[in-house]
Amino acid sequence: MAEIWILRLGHRPERDKRITTHVALTARTFGAKGIIVSTKDEVLEDSVMDVVHRFGGDFTIRTGVSWHSFLKEFKAKGGRIAHLTMYGMPVDDVAKNVSLDKDLLIVVGAEKVPAELYQIADFNISVGNQPHSEVAALAILLDRLSQGSWVEKEFEGGTIKVLPCARGKNVINPAEREDMP
Repeated sequence: MAEIWILRLGHRPERDKRITTHVALTARTFGAKGIIVSTKDEVLEDSVMDVVHRFGGDFTIRTGVSWHSFLKEFKAKGGRIAHLTMYGMPVDDVAKNVSLDKDLLIVVGAEKVPAELYQIADFNISVGNQPHSEVAALAILLDRLSQGSWVEKEFEGGTIKVLPCARGKNVINPAEREDMP
């Protein structure tokens, strides 16, 4: 199966740190391989990698990457680009036609994106044509693309595993339990 990557375009550390962190964590939980952020932000990198270390998985983050060069290189390698925008085509119409036989890069803007992105993208996808959270839009798109399979995803490694329970919290260290994956 091909990999799904996220490109966070226009991250402003002083303003967007929590939202960009949430975009990264949502991408990780819903099965993306990693996130590329156009603005250098070592605090963001450390925060996301701390979660990966504690909860497991092989998610990666790179910040300070030239978005334009990255898009060109991604396409040159045969990848496709999906741009999340409220001006795009409805997510349910597009997601069912996006085959994951090639790597997919999902662009999530933090501020007004350059107009050329609409032309570069193979898919301009909207989750509703109203302004709302890019975190919610990313979660819905990834859920549609994976057909809900992210729910069963196992995250290898990590020092914390959360076990489902009806009341309270059930958190363990997998290294302490031999019967845990």
